[in-house]
Amino acid sequence: MSIAGITYKSKTASAEAILSHLCECDNTFVPPLSNRVDIRSYAKKIRDNAITFEAWNKQKLAGLLAVYFNDSEKRTGYITNVSVLPEFARNGIGSELLIRCLDHASKENYHEICLEVNKANIRAIGLYQKHNFIQTDEEGDYFIMKWGKQ
Repeated sequence: MSIAGITYKSKTASAEAILSHLCECDNTFVPPLSNRVDIRSYAKKIRDNAITFEAWNKQKLAGLLAVYFNDSEKRTGYITNVSVLPEFARNGIGSELLIRCLDHASKENYHEICLEVNKANIRAIGLYQKHNFIQTDEEGDYFIMKWGKQ
């Protein structure tokens, strides 16, 4: 399922657009993102260091996936963020962003992508499982999930 008016891009969002998006999505994270990080610093870190896959509705950042592809030796990436504004949720945007990220990983010869997800975040876990991520470990309240070589 897709939503009309969504344009997909990569690495175009400013730190301000990322900050605004993350603030609007804050309470959709389990637990809220602001309970875990300083959102302003996190937005800047994403802009400066991550590859972003973005869903835009006009000038509004509706969806964001941020991934670090900085382990060129092991060829492992790390997804740090997947978020969709509440008014755009459940329309396939998260899946499309994930597909674009996994395609990029394959093209760049990355063999594995890891992420952490809160055990209580059933919707996110389902999304990752749908795209062939499997749980490989757990740390406290979080599952470690991986895609690719296990």
